[in-house]
Amino acid sequence: MDELTELRARCNRLEMLYQVSNAIHSTLDPSAALDLILREIVRITRATSGSIVLVNPNTSMLEIETSIGLPPGAAECKLKVGEGITGWVARNGKPARVGDVRSDPRYIMLRHNISSELAVPLDERGEVRGVINVDSDRPNAFSALDQELIETLARHVVQAIHNTWLYEQMRLKTRLLETLLSVGQTINSTINVNDVLQVVTREACVLMGAKMGSILMLDPKGEWLELRAHHGAGPAYINKPKVSVEDSFLGIVVRRKKPMQLENVQMSGFYHNTAVARQEGLVSLLSAPLIFSGQAIGALNIYFDRRHSFSNEEIHILSALAELSAIAIEKARLYERIVDTEEQMRQNEKLSALGLLAAEVAHEIRNPLTVMKMLYHSLNLQFAPGDPRIKDDAILREKMDHLNKIVEQILDFARSAEPKLMPVNVNQLIEDLGLLTRHKLRNQGIQLTRLLDPTLPVAMADATQLSQAFLNLTLNAVEAMPEGGKITITTRTLRLPRASSQPTHVQIEFKDTGKGIPKEQQQRAFASLLSTTKEGGTGLGLAIVGRVVETHHGKVKLRSSPGKGTTIAITLPVSN
Repeated sequence: MDELTELRARCNRLEMLYQVSNAIHSTLDPSAALDLILREIVRITRATSGSIVLVNPNTSMLEIETSIGLPPGAAECKLKVGEGITGWVARNGKPARVGDVRSDPRYIMLRHNISSELAVPLDERGEVRGVINVDSDRPNAFSALDQELIETLARHVVQAIHNTWLYEQMRLKTRLLETLLSVGQTINSTINVNDVLQVVTREACVLMGAKMGSILMLDPKGEWLELRAHHGAGPAYINKPKVSVEDSFLGIVVRRKKPMQLENVQMSGFYHNTAVARQEGLVSLLSAPLIFSGQAIGALNIYFDRRHSFSNEEIHILSALAELSAIAIEKARLYERIVDTEEQMRQNEKLSALGLLAAEVAHEIRNPLTVMKMLYHSLNLQFAPGDPRIKDDAILREKMDHLNKIVEQILDFARSAEPKLMPVNVNQLIEDLGLLTRHKLRNQGIQLTRLLDPTLPVAMADATQLSQAFLNLTLNAVEAMPEGGKITITTRTLRLPRASSQPTHVQIEFKDTGKGIPKEQQQRAFASLLSTTKEGGTGLGLAIVGRVVETHHGKVKLRSSPGKGTTIAITLPVSN
């Protein structure tokens, strides 16, 4: 009979282990797995209540992860390692089976009428990760067989916890990568910094399951933090005063340039807006600084509506999002500077046009003025003394001389704008042009392709004037493609004459897929500034290009087919 009883006990034990094993491997969700495990353990041992307690790696406190049969509020209880029977097991790594808890000084009561307790450590390679507890209102409720059974189960539980934690970390990292990809795409697709910051706060809240998120930016003087974006915030938070950098928790985050957390902002002396936190239902806070080029420019914050100790993984996630936010802000600022630079270059284009126009007007005036002076002097007019026409003659001579002096001054000024030729890397000018115009091209749906000869020799040119000519050609192409299209810029080396052994010229070709130039306008495309026939605008762009190429001792050619696009090729001599 003893052998039969032992066989039955072993059979029941194997059946229980099989059932628990099924429970352990039936889900990859950590909370669900532990709930199933504890439910089976309580059933197997016929316990009145039970709990699985895990060590919080951030606080080293023992926290109840899941429980059955405990009174309301008991699940919030936290123990230090070494405190109570559970803490003793966690510190010593040994099981404790107590038949009468009232006689054990280690016992801390969580539920009335408890008589006996069995606690078994969750040991992973010599390190205690937590404790399995079962309690009973019956004295001496747990046998050595129960203890041996739970010790066996504990090894399965540790493996289950390890597997589910690995799964949860992988799931969290996957969500993080998806979020970072989404935020990165938003940053690349918009130049509005407010839109980007709003996406960052929203994604941070969704990713981490937070109640509310916000971004505060440092003012230019570095004295205050002002709200720039928020998600899930109520009126009280939105309308709260700006935050002082000198004497606030968020100011400490910015000054130290390190992420920090508060477990309860409603009770912390570091947090100045406790009334707002209570009104909004905000409890735990994690704040990460926005850092770019070593300088803190603000802070990204997430709030939970409950007590929460943020893990290292969560801190890394928020720090990554904060870094993206800082990049987005700097990108927006850079774009503003690019827009300002482009506007300055357009103003320079107008000034260049006015200078060239003035020079051409001066040339056109000087020739007939010279003829007028010669003819006037050849008349050799003589008037009798006292004739009032003598005074008129003197005034006429004086005004012609004055007009001639003005023309000479204009021409002298135009000569001072002659190009200062020196060796120039044409490929680099085109790369800089792509950076300057990339946002304008993207906004108008235009693709820019650069086919640059890596062996292109340097050209003799004035870099500023040549950049202006390249910009004019690009902007003209943009105007010709209002519905979008493609611009291809090609550089190549030429040997003129072809028999030459060394490169003599470089060629820069601008090709677009726009509406083209009518044949009657192609003849005058690079002609006088005074005879342009371009519809709309000043029509000075190509005329300036023609004048720049001419003063650089180069040549410019145009090929265009209406409806198929335009190709403009510039040839410049190389540096000797």
